[in-house]
Amino acid sequence: MDFNNLTAIIDFAISQERESADFYRRVGDKEAREGTKDLFFRFAEEEDRHRRLLEDLKGGGGGGVLDEYRFTWIVDIKRSNYVAEIDYHPGMSYREILMLAAQREEKALALYNLLLAKAEDEGARKVFKMLCQEEAKHKLALEGTLDAYMAEMGD
Repeated sequence: MDFNNLTAIIDFAISQERESADFYRRVGDKEAREGTKDLFFRFAEEEDRHRRLLEDLKGGGGGGVLDEYRFTWIVDIKRSNYVAEIDYHPGMSYREILMLAAQREEKALALYNLLLAKAEDEGARKVFKMLCQEEAKHKLALEGTLDAYMAEMGD
């Protein structure tokens, strides 16, 4: 794939966001607990929002999106970075689900950071930088939720 071609980059990012949304919907459908089901469906909606943003950008309708996007530094508390990889299974604990989702966001962040470093076109750099920030925000929110939950449980 030509990661210096902005259209190819956006197509790749769209496919990644679609896969993530599909994953979250698939596991949400398998969950029996309503709160857990809802959590996965919210994750799917976020990934769908990213996909639509990228599709708008590709179609020319979102040209101002990157110009207006506010880049800020997102702290990484690295809670999920030092835990063995978790595979999904129905009936997972809430803690495991949060960790799994944080690990997925970490992988997406790592991928977009790698592509950001390889991009030679300014438009491509902006797209990947935006995606990095969005994935970092998700990861931080998930890890913060995990920390709060663990504190609630006395851990």
